[in-house]
Amino acid sequence: MTSQQDLTEQHAVTEVPVEDASRLGEDPRLSGPAADLVPLLAGARVWHVSSTATGGGVAELLWSSIAHQRALGLPAGWLVADAEPEFFHLTKRIHHGLHGRATTPFTAADDRLYRAVTARTATALAEHVRAGDVVLLHDPQTAGMAPHLLDAGVRVAWRCHVGTRSATEWAEATWEFLRPHLVAVPRFVFTVADFAPPYLDSSRVAVMTPSIDPDTAKNRELTPRQCDELLASVGLLGSGAGTIQDRPLPPEVPLVTQVSRWDPLKDMVGVLRAFADHVPPPAHLLLAGPDPADVLDDPEGAAMFAQVRAAREALAPPLRERVHLTVLSLADMAANGLVVNAIQRRSTVVVQKSLQEGFGLTVTEAMWKARPIVASAVGGLLAQIADREQGLLVDPLDLPAFGAAVNELLNDPSLAASLGSAARRACAEKFLVTRELLDYLDLYRTLI
Repeated sequence: MTSQQDLTEQHAVTEVPVEDASRLGEDPRLSGPAADLVPLLAGARVWHVSSTATGGGVAELLWSSIAHQRALGLPAGWLVADAEPEFFHLTKRIHHGLHGRATTPFTAADDRLYRAVTARTATALAEHVRAGDVVLLHDPQTAGMAPHLLDAGVRVAWRCHVGTRSATEWAEATWEFLRPHLVAVPRFVFTVADFAPPYLDSSRVAVMTPSIDPDTAKNRELTPRQCDELLASVGLLGSGAGTIQDRPLPPEVPLVTQVSRWDPLKDMVGVLRAFADHVPPPAHLLLAGPDPADVLDDPEGAAMFAQVRAAREALAPPLRERVHLTVLSLADMAANGLVVNAIQRRSTVVVQKSLQEGFGLTVTEAMWKARPIVASAVGGLLAQIADREQGLLVDPLDLPAFGAAVNELLNDPSLAASLGSAARRACAEKFLVTRELLDYLDLYRTLI
């Protein structure tokens, strides 16, 4: 597996080597519309552009989606745009701002840096992209490329995976920062319609919820024995690299799990504190996330992981024994996916206590596995789960309520099973890859 460092080292833009291993090319729901689209492209290519090939939901979506699009006969590719650390520090502030969170006010120097880096990257894209090609730019790291690509005759759409349903001064300031780069873009894609800023013409806005692929390593069926072997491989069931714990996870104990990047908006420290204060024995807590060193466009990961580790170390020993931290390498994406799969299947309750969330892929993964879920009533999570229909929704700042929701599912297996079954049915109906691919085909047709 190619690492993110290999993909971007000494290059501004590099194509990600995605294999077209997919069975969906034989699905008539997709193959017919795809075959109709190919002649309309008239030799043009479809490109997706992001800032990383590993870590986070966008990269995960693209590994699967590009493979399926190629299997359908589409000339689809994926380009990763590298940048200096200062740029990713800036785009992380933009990310927080679009979520409505407080961030340092943007300055003229920020604007110059953003314009310079995205202009340079747009020029580097010319090695791959030609006039008439369709380019889908993903998230704030790429928005500044849009005017340059449009001037070069490229057909452009911008997909924003983050946002907030509530207008705040920080969100408004961040959208104003991006406004000069977006005004001429012909088509926008948001996870939730309310994420779009008011200055965009609604006729140019499409809504597309992310999806999961049931055939991937992260979502395919696993036997109990396979799960145990995978959990043992990261030290969770014994000694070994990957897991920080006082003692191995005992068999059969209830397990509460959050799988997330080590990001302040995922509030892993808040999950730990809510569990420590409000969820009694015998339940254990597992916080699992990628190795921060493998996520190059997230400069906060290492510091956030250090905070979570320090919070765990501060617990009294009997409580600390019930808290496990697992760090997962992204060097082999298939191996990573299998371990996450096993973790979710071992979990009694899956939680996602994000302070803001564009869309929770780990929630969708848990839905597919019929796991009972406690999630924050924010952002895209509200589009995934209806309270007491497919899971329980809580105010992420209300730690006692969060603990009470977890305890309710731990203490009521019938309710947990009912919600889990309903979650799987909803996932099958709304959040599988076939539906998202149809959305992409409609988007490409609109652009050409």
